[in-house]
Amino acid sequence: MSAAEGPLVVGVDTSTQSTKALVVDAATGQVVASGQAPHTVSSGAGRESDPRQWWDALREALHQCGDAAREAAAVSIGGQQHGLVTLDAQGEPVRPALLWNDVRSAPQARRLIEELGGPKSWAERTGSVPGVSFTVTKWAWLTEHEPEAVRAAKAVRLPHDYLTERLTGEGTTDRGDASGTGWWAAGTEAYDEEILARVGLDPALLPRLVRPGEVAGTVRDGHGLPFSKGTLVAAGTGDNAAAALGLGLRPGVPVMSLGTSGTVYAVSQHRPADPTGTVAGFADARGDWLPLACTLNCTLAVDRVAALLGLDREAVEPGTDVTLLPYLDGERTPNLPHSSGLLHGLRHDTTAGQLLQAAYDGAVHSLLGALELVLDADADPTAPLLLIGGGARGAAWQQTVRRLSGRPVQIPEAMELVALGAAAQAAGLLTGEDAAAVARRWKTSAGPVLDAVERDEAALTRISGVLSDAAPLLERSAGSS
Repeated sequence: MSAAEGPLVVGVDTSTQSTKALVVDAATGQVVASGQAPHTVSSGAGRESDPRQWWDALREALHQCGDAAREAAAVSIGGQQHGLVTLDAQGEPVRPALLWNDVRSAPQARRLIEELGGPKSWAERTGSVPGVSFTVTKWAWLTEHEPEAVRAAKAVRLPHDYLTERLTGEGTTDRGDASGTGWWAAGTEAYDEEILARVGLDPALLPRLVRPGEVAGTVRDGHGLPFSKGTLVAAGTGDNAAAALGLGLRPGVPVMSLGTSGTVYAVSQHRPADPTGTVAGFADARGDWLPLACTLNCTLAVDRVAALLGLDREAVEPGTDVTLLPYLDGERTPNLPHSSGLLHGLRHDTTAGQLLQAAYDGAVHSLLGALELVLDADADPTAPLLLIGGGARGAAWQQTVRRLSGRPVQIPEAMELVALGAAAQAAGLLTGEDAAAVARRWKTSAGPVLDAVERDEAALTRISGVLSDAAPLLERSAGSS
C-alpha cells in the first residue's frame, strides 16, 4: 500500500449489480485499495434482490481492500435509489427488496398521482411526479399484493439506509436519497404525513433524516467488517447524489451518466418542480438540488441489441434512416413502463452495424430531450457535457452523444464516482469541509475534452417523429400486459 498523506476513508457504491468499496486518502484523493463483489437480481417485470447479499458483498469488497480498510477513520455508503427494503423486528428482510427498475407498480403510480391532486400538485409538493421507480409506488403495490409482508414490516429503508444501519445500529437516511421516495416534502424537507397516511405507512417505520455534514453514527461491535468500533459513519446518499459529490459539481454543469440506466442531471440552487414528470426534482447531498431525468434502457439495452446482431458493441456503421427505440425493460423517460423495443424503417440495404447505431441513437435521444429541462435557464449551453458511467469509455457512446448533442464532451478520468463521492462525504466528516469541495480538491472531474461537432438535427427529428407516431401502439402495450 502506498504511504498516505492523510487519514484514510472508505466510500461504498452499492449498485444494482454489485457493491464496490474504495479506500481513499482523504488528503489527496488517491485510491489506495479497492474491492468489488456481485449481487443477483431477479428477471422479468419484478426486479428484486435480497438485501443480505448487499451486506455479504460489502464484506467481500472490504476484504479485498486488505489492511487499508482497517485503517479507515470514516465510511459512507452511496446506493441505488428508490429500492424498497422492508425489515422485521430483528432487522432482517421481510422479503427481497423491490428495486428501482421493478415496473409492477405502474397502476399504483397512476392512481396515487390522481388521488393526491395530479402531477402539478405532486411536483410542487415533493419535487417530482412519482413514476414507477419511486418507493412510494412500490409500497402501494406491496400493500395491495402482499399485505402479510406489510404487516410484518417494522422498518422501511432504502438500499443505502440498510447498509448504514447495519454499520451503526441506527436507522438513518439523507435528503438526497429521501427525495426519491415520493413521501419526502421538498418544501419542508420532512416526511409528508398526508402522503404516508394515504399509502398506510406509519412514519415511525422510517429512518431519521441526517443533515448534510452530520455524523450518522459510529461503527458498532459485531459487524464482521474490518472497521474499528467507533469509526465515523456519514449519512450516505443515493447514487446520483453521490456521483455529483464525486465530481465536485458546481451549479449548471450538465452530466450524462451511461450505465444500466441513463441519467442527465445538474446541480441547481433552485428547487425544481416539473409537472410533466420528465425531470425528477431530487435534492442533492449538500443542501442544493439535483434535477434529474432518467431512462431505464441504456448500456444494457444497447449491449443486448449488439448481442442479438452478433456484433461487438463498437461495431456501429453510419448512414441510415432506420429508427430503433430500445425500450427493452419498459421506459421511464418517456413514461412507457410496459412498452417494448420498436424498430422502424428497416430496408433491404440496412446493415447490422446501422441497426446497432440506431440503438445508440434511440438510447441517447431521450436523455438529450430532457437536458434542457434539467438545466436552469441561465446555464451555459456551450459548456462541456460531463460523460460518466460504464458507457462513457466507449467510442460509440462518445461519438453518439457528441453528434446528437452538439456539445463538447468531457470524460473525467476518475473512475467509480459514486464510491468516490461517498468517500468525499466521509472525508468531510474528518476535515469539516463541504464534500463537493473535497472532490474538487481531489480534481476528480479532470479528463480529456472532445470538441463539439455539428448537431444531427435530422436524426433527432426523425426519432422524435417515430416516437410520436408510435405512442398509441406503445401505450397499448401497457394495457395488454
